[in-house]
Amino acid sequence: MYVRHLQLTDFRSWQHLDLAFDAGPSVLVGANGQGKTNLVEALGYVSTLGSHRVSGDAPLIRRGTQRAVVRVAVVHAGRELLVELEIAAGRANRARINRGAACRPRDVLGALRTVLFAPEDLVMVRGEPGDRRRFLDDLLVSRTPRYAGVRTDYERVLKQRSALLKSAGAARKSGMNSDDLRTLEVWDGHLARHGADLLAGRLDLVADLAPHVADAYASVAAPSEASDTASQGVDPSGRSADVSYRSSLGSSLPEGFGLTRGTRAGDEQGRKSLESALLAELERVRGQELERGVSLVGPHRDDLDLVLGDAPAKGYASHGESWSLALALRLASYHLLTADGAEPVLILDDVFAELDRRRRARLAELVAGAEQVLVTAAVDEDVPGELSGVRFEVGGGEVQRVA
Repeated sequence: MYVRHLQLTDFRSWQHLDLAFDAGPSVLVGANGQGKTNLVEALGYVSTLGSHRVSGDAPLIRRGTQRAVVRVAVVHAGRELLVELEIAAGRANRARINRGAACRPRDVLGALRTVLFAPEDLVMVRGEPGDRRRFLDDLLVSRTPRYAGVRTDYERVLKQRSALLKSAGAARKSGMNSDDLRTLEVWDGHLARHGADLLAGRLDLVADLAPHVADAYASVAAPSEASDTASQGVDPSGRSADVSYRSSLGSSLPEGFGLTRGTRAGDEQGRKSLESALLAELERVRGQELERGVSLVGPHRDDLDLVLGDAPAKGYASHGESWSLALALRLASYHLLTADGAEPVLILDDVFAELDRRRRARLAELVAGAEQVLVTAAVDEDVPGELSGVRFEVGGGEVQRVA
């Protein structure tokens, strides 16, 4: 899979842009603030319907305008697909495929798959659980687009149930009536059903991703990194990387889910087991939820545990180890999607400036053979020779192909 053409209208700093790409490596070079990241952000948006830089769509629309348009021609298995997304201020976004009738934006998911490395990736290791949940859900949607709807449905139910808990908690002090309890029970059922679907997808994803993370970390981590944390009392020998899913169900999580590739949570029986477990746990903590006015059980309370050796990465990993682990998560995502049969476009957004010489060379070596790699950099010297490819200069509101 590769992007053949990108067209932008009023997206971020770009009033208008037409840019043709080739398969293989392409490097976009320009000073900071010239709009390099805006270009690859647009591709990431088509892939995930979200930005790796901001949580909402409003900043993506050029100031003083009411809508932004992104058009991408994607080539996969010899066929070309034209995807168009209109990002609107104050109204629903729209999408088109091959200039057909307007459709829901999430209907275009899967047309373009990307794996984007960026300086912001360090939050996956050092940030909050929400950062890691977002990583999982974005990858889950890239792998299986239907989960975009599952995630939306779960977030809608969670919001409505949480609002009910707040009002019910206040009413409880004056005597909660049976109608209030019945209403809460209905929302418990909705949360458990949609939550089980999302949880099942995440569990299976982590089970499939874990071996790729271990292999990728071994490929990018420097041999000397094992000694980086020796002074913290961590055994420096054999520091391999591992990931596992931590559910708010705790010990109530059905045994085996998410632990091996042979035990699948996503089949009908698995989802029903998870739904039953969620319902039981919601009933158990109901008093606490009413007291606090928040939903305490469900995928929104879960986390991805990242471990190096026998210690959690967060709080124990050195800066170098944290970078290696963040890179390993992205490389693992690339290998997982490729194994599924659709090699994604690799995007390296100003990453090489953050890496030491050894990691630069190793990362370039690992990704140079990808069908398409798009690199942004402030200076040519940051980009290893293996990724020289086609070169573009970005500046003054223009992109010029120079080599």
